[in-house]
Amino acid sequence: MARINEGYRRLQAGYLFPEIGRRVGTFQKANPEARIIRLGIGDVTRPLVPAVVEAFRAGVEEMGTATGFRGYGPEQGHEFLIQAIREHDYRSRGVEVGADEIFVSDGSKCDSANIQEIFSTDCVVAVTDPVYPVYLDTNVMAGRSGALGEDGRYGGIVYLPATAANGFEPALPQARVDLVYLCSPNNPTGATLTRAQLVRWVEWARANDAVILFDAAYEAYIRDPDLPHSIYEIEGAREVAIEFRSFSKTAGFTGTRCAFTVVPKEATGSAADGSRVSLQALWSRRHTTKFNGVSYPVQRAAAATYTEAGRRQIREIVDFYMANADRIRAGLTRAGYAVHGGRNAPYIWFETPRGQSSWEFFDRLLAHANVVGTPGSGFGPSGEGYFRLSAFNSAENVDEALSRIARLG
Repeated sequence: MARINEGYRRLQAGYLFPEIGRRVGTFQKANPEARIIRLGIGDVTRPLVPAVVEAFRAGVEEMGTATGFRGYGPEQGHEFLIQAIREHDYRSRGVEVGADEIFVSDGSKCDSANIQEIFSTDCVVAVTDPVYPVYLDTNVMAGRSGALGEDGRYGGIVYLPATAANGFEPALPQARVDLVYLCSPNNPTGATLTRAQLVRWVEWARANDAVILFDAAYEAYIRDPDLPHSIYEIEGAREVAIEFRSFSKTAGFTGTRCAFTVVPKEATGSAADGSRVSLQALWSRRHTTKFNGVSYPVQRAAAATYTEAGRRQIREIVDFYMANADRIRAGLTRAGYAVHGGRNAPYIWFETPRGQSSWEFFDRLLAHANVVGTPGSGFGPSGEGYFRLSAFNSAENVDEALSRIARLG
């Protein structure tokens, strides 16, 4: 008998974004004339910049020649991209990362989901609440949780609430925790961890022999010069942290797929016999066994984001999205909402009108303003009473959406 993985049966009925798609599809079918503005899912809307397109095209043309054709590449990534990452993402900020500590992949969503494979299923996992659903769901799939309770929380998972009441700064775990997921700038709240806050997390992890899984997919949106872009800017973090980065939101690679994960050699876990084991070695074994590498043209395109022209063009795109974020913050504030986020992140997190659940507000916004956002409860129990809008759209659509929301009252 082929028994199933019972972890999948513990999951909530559906992943957040397909449920949003289902509701929008039903509404659109019943109201075909409605012009829906989507500020929900965090997908970029601006095209790839010229420097990236040129490099992508050149990579494809190379593959069409006898001398330039490449088959399987190095699973960890081509050296030209890895060296560009080392120089521009880390060395430029005073951080040294080894070439063999960088693993190029097809997305940080995949990496942040797959990283849990190298840890024992009896590890205790902590997540901030609200949380990017992938962190939580993949650990439920792996069997690290109990059943879903009436309070919307899984047994066996440690939840760290992050709300307006605590300034969206989750408290350090008070119980035993082996793995903790942190995202800064945060999805969905838009909050960003300061240097002092990250120091506290690193010190906690070192004192408790825990590992921080640090998602920095939105670091390009940080505007405050005093905020760290990488957890490795914090002394001692190499011993306790794994970092995820992405070209998706930075350079528009959501449909192109390229990211990377950094696993320092100093980071270790404990084996059953008590010996210390390199997490870099374990991830390298997993990565090279289950992944055949990102395509050569895509890696050429990713490397182009680090050229002088590429950096300038991408900065213009990021500035465009952040101008949208400023516009949304201001518009919602004028409309009377309590608004958070949107200063160092492309997400605006605001409180729903008193008495309305986040899904009720979603349905009202869709039906009466034809605007799609993301209900906060889809990110966890502490997200109830909040709503997320994304800055990923045109300025014209953002202005129209804000006008409709203002009329909604």
